Amino acid sequence: MNKNTIARRLTAAAAAAVAILATAACGSSSSGSDASSGKDNPYHLIDAGTARVASMGDAKPYTFTDASGNFTGFDVELFKDVAKRVGIHKVVFTGQDFSAILPAVNNGQFDVGVAAIGITPERKQTVDFSDGYLAGYLTVISPKSANISDKADLDGKRLGVVQGTLQESYAAKHFPDTELVRFPDNNSGISALNSGTIDAHFADYEAAKQYVGQYKDLEMAMNIPSFDAPAGFAVKQGNDVLLAALNKGLHEAMQDGTWKKLYQKWFPGSPMPKQYLPASTQG
Repeated sequence: MNKNTIARRLTAAAAAAVAILATAACGSSSSGSDASSGKDNPYHLIDAGTARVASMGDAKPYTFTDASGNFTGFDVELFKDVAKRVGIHKVVFTGQDFSAILPAVNNGQFDVGVAAIGITPERKQTVDFSDGYLAGYLTVISPKSANISDKADLDGKRLGVVQGTLQESYAAKHFPDTELVRFPDNNSGISALNSGTIDAHFADYEAAKQYVGQYKDLEMAMNIPSFDAPAGFAVKQGNDVLLAALNKGLHEAMQDGTWKKLYQKWFPGSPMPKQYLPASTQG
């Protein structure tokens, strides 16, 4: 056998060995991927077993950070309870500007958005929503000396809104003669109100109640019902498995009275929507 023949056979054997190794590697990788996206990660989370949640750190009593920097509030406790019911035992909250939450969920940075996010047709073009779990009022906060009590009193005034909220869209539609000043969060808007930069600030009822209690010169000048856009958990479009699981856990929390207990804890004295109470108490 000459040298050329030996060389050709060695080359062929090496090529066959490389092909076998490549096939084995592909098979191993595919198996691991299936496990990660299937049985071990049924809800298609970014990290199996962990829900990464986009939220807000200053939307008391819905979502906010306490003195230790931990997220708490009605929405936070409710979501953790719902997540535990469906087998998600680790939940990591990260603060965002409200306007950034839905885009961040949509592009896969987070699994869920939780921040008393009102469900609207426009927002449903970006993300999917769980069933509603909270409804309330929108409130105009103003200095007591401003004498604001109806829509006409806002004409020509500067009204603060948090960008991307129901308040912004409502004000743009119903207060056409009012100048809207947009802020990343309520704290910024209230600071501007106290400094006289704006004439009033538009927030949700519960947040307004907190600010009026904190600043004695402010009052809740107007309360507007917003039951047509209840809050829901935001999920990336197409993740139907996670959405169905959250809805299941959410309805369980309503039916066994957990939702009611959390509502009484975080919204003492506020009207309680009957649709979220156990069926046995609605008769």
